[in-house]
Amino acid sequence: MMRQLYEYHPVVGYRYIPRLRVRILHEGGGYLIQVNEQGFRADRPFARARTPGHRRVLVFGDSFTAGDAVPNRQRYTELLEARLPDAGTPPVEVYNFGLSSTGTDQQYLIWREFARDIEHDLVVIAVFVENIRRVAAQFRPHHDEHGVERLYAKPYFRIENGTLQLCQVPPRREPYEEHELDAAQAAAVDHGGRFLVLRKMVTKLGMRDMVQHLTQYQPLPQYDSPASPAWRLMRAILTQWIRALDRPVLLMPLPLPQHLDETCDAAPYQARFAELAADLGCRLHDPLPDLLRIAPATRRRLRWDKDIHFTPAGHDALARSLQPVIADMLGAGLARAS
Repeated sequence: MMRQLYEYHPVVGYRYIPRLRVRILHEGGGYLIQVNEQGFRADRPFARARTPGHRRVLVFGDSFTAGDAVPNRQRYTELLEARLPDAGTPPVEVYNFGLSSTGTDQQYLIWREFARDIEHDLVVIAVFVENIRRVAAQFRPHHDEHGVERLYAKPYFRIENGTLQLCQVPPRREPYEEHELDAAQAAAVDHGGRFLVLRKMVTKLGMRDMVQHLTQYQPLPQYDSPASPAWRLMRAILTQWIRALDRPVLLMPLPLPQHLDETCDAAPYQARFAELAADLGCRLHDPLPDLLRIAPATRRRLRWDKDIHFTPAGHDALARSLQPVIADMLGAGLARAS
């Protein structure tokens, strides 16, 4: 965990340092992070009461929503806020609760700790599909204040007798050494997927895309079956979260770079999220079809050369995909309220 950006939090594990303002070096030339008093990237505080005459959308997610590699103003949430008002419709406030490197379990805890009492009209849960590994993890590597990768505990849920149980809260502040973990704990460390050494070697040789295409490598087999333990846990967390909300919910899975490059099959995760949304009666928006309609050469520019996160063009494409869906849901809410 980069201590110059984050501070310890006893429930979520960490958050951005409140009122932080810092420029981060990056391949794109660097970007400014500005954090509000609640500890989230925003240029304003998150007020409890709705601004009179405004609609409000709360958005949750990881670094793809928090906006790693771009300033606040270029994130898809800020672009949505600027574009959503149509003629004769109220202005819209979009509150971005994204927190880098978190799992969907921690994002649920963010809602419980920081957003439950904030007045709003719509909730967007943006699930970067790789999060299915994070929710199954009890420990994850982060960089400490010296830039050294260390192993930190995270809060996590497990299913006991059909019920979600929250564990490891508060998580230990200090990092762990590998020798401190027993066999079960060592198996619950998220190292970033299968065949780590082989994947690093292939990437270093510049052969990743070719090898993935030839082998039809599936980076997230946890989605292959609705009965997989990791999906059952992810589903249980999302189910409990969505059922606790008293406003409309939009569930949005965000694809891996491999899905954007069409080197692996998105159908398994698409099926799981479609089943879940149908069972819960919430709206599902899968932006992948819209993104795949962009020409391949242009689509590659939706993310950085070395960093997998969205470029400004990527955030713009996601905002354009989301805009009509959000507008429709808010419009339906207005109709019900009138």
